[in-house]
Amino acid sequence: MTEDEIDTGPKQTSEDRGRLRLDQMTAPEATRLRRAEWLIVIASLLWIGQAAAAAIVIDDLVSGQPHFFTALYGSSVFVLIGILRAALSYHAGSITLAAAQAAISRERDKLLSREALRSPFSEDGRSSAEIAALTADKLAETAPYLIRYRPAMTRARIVPVAIILVALPFSWIASLILLIAGPLIPVFMALVGMAAQEASERQMKEIGSMNGLLMERIRALTDLRLIDATDRTIRDFRRSAERLHRKTMKVLAVAFLSSTVLEFFSAIGVALMAVYVGFSLIGQITFGAWSEPLGVGEGVFLLLLAPDFFQPLRDLAASWHDKAQAAAVAVELDAVETAPYAPMLGRGVAAKSPAPALLAARSLCWITPAGQTIAYPDFELAAGQSLAVVGPSGTGKSSLLALIAGLTPAADGAVWIGDRSLDEETADGWRQHIAFIPQSPHFAHESLRANLRRFAPDASDADLRSALSAASASDIVARLPRGLDTRLGETGHGVSGGEARRLMIARAFCSPASIILADEPTADLDAETAQAVTKGLLALKERGASLIVATHDLELAARMDRRIVLGDAA
Repeated sequence: MTEDEIDTGPKQTSEDRGRLRLDQMTAPEATRLRRAEWLIVIASLLWIGQAAAAAIVIDDLVSGQPHFFTALYGSSVFVLIGILRAALSYHAGSITLAAAQAAISRERDKLLSREALRSPFSEDGRSSAEIAALTADKLAETAPYLIRYRPAMTRARIVPVAIILVALPFSWIASLILLIAGPLIPVFMALVGMAAQEASERQMKEIGSMNGLLMERIRALTDLRLIDATDRTIRDFRRSAERLHRKTMKVLAVAFLSSTVLEFFSAIGVALMAVYVGFSLIGQITFGAWSEPLGVGEGVFLLLLAPDFFQPLRDLAASWHDKAQAAAVAVELDAVETAPYAPMLGRGVAAKSPAPALLAARSLCWITPAGQTIAYPDFELAAGQSLAVVGPSGTGKSSLLALIAGLTPAADGAVWIGDRSLDEETADGWRQHIAFIPQSPHFAHESLRANLRRFAPDASDADLRSALSAASASDIVARLPRGLDTRLGETGHGVSGGEARRLMIARAFCSPASIILADEPTADLDAETAQAVTKGLLALKERGASLIVATHDLELAARMDRRIVLGDAA
């Protein structure tokens, strides 16, 4: 039998995946949610007692000889049951809200923990903006499913059946009316629900795409201004917003359709019950009740039961869109979790370890996302030495830095730190000794002072000024509008690429790092700025730090103690 002939079973639809993922999400809170749902069911069923009390009082009042104590007892029972229903509903709502918040918080923590350990070379193409939208906004869209839809579904399964059984001893026609009108609502809701699921999924995808577009344009804002592409960017946003508007309106249209269908059949059911009871009480209908004729109390009781028969179904229809929206979020969450994922080494926690006297790579290999295998030459680097990694683009220079930092696992061989290999146990402690200077610097959304203190929280302003001087960056801070209190934005708006790298060098000076990894630190810089960056890197080495530089700059490479060459340049 060939592989193609193997029956792998029916493929899961997006609805199946969404339902399964929602079940996984709510499993830890299943006990609390079930308890809340049953409290809501009990509160709904207590209406039967209230309806009976009200029917007894009304029957007594129209009998011609009302009794004070009958009215008093009936009214007291009605009020007390109402208070009990309100208390049960409030308690159930508190439980479901707490369970929903706990489930969403757990999913956020899980997703953020997973993404925090994602290798920068992971194959998944989702942007950080899409992940942020899923974590911050979309996961919150599952709360109405837990708070409204699940309780409504439980009520819809139990309360209508209970009301039919309660009405049956009084009138088989009343039970038949409810039995016929009730099932029509779930049938049409299911048909509408299919469209709601698809519409919600399209809306969620468009929200993620728009967030990704926004982040990309913000990062490239300076370049867009330079090439005079702001008008085109505005048009792109306008088209994206219009697509989101259309998809959102389709979702709302489906939601209104489901509500309209429900209200139509609910109104018909209640109207039929009113017609039957009314004509029975005036003697025009003389059949359908087990005791002839139908009494006032019995008729009022049946009339009071009819709206509450449909109320759980109405609540279910009103929250049907909540299920579709939650399922769409769950499908996206499942897609993120099942996408190719390459974690970095370690657990992402703070750990301490002594600085090693020797760094070495032995038989080190790495497989690119495209499947290409890159083999690196062996090397050793003693504390305080410098190494240049040179070679054409695409030969794995940046990947080697990531392997040394434990940001991506090796396919074969190992990085050795002292007498131990770099692995899950040693990676967190090893990264405490590393300062990374990327080609595209990244700043936290804080002041420059806070960014420089990122790895040295106790550094004084004098320490910062000393670090800036060593990195040839004092003049940069002097030109900023608020000096060290300036916020540069994520990509360093207000400073050039070379200035941003010098600020990264200053941050490395402030840190206790004993090994510096610099990725193309002089790329795209003029000669004067490149010299300033080189001077700052060499100052770090003179301080006693080991320095590894991935570069195309042969002048910078010549200033290093050792050199390894990758690719065709070898």
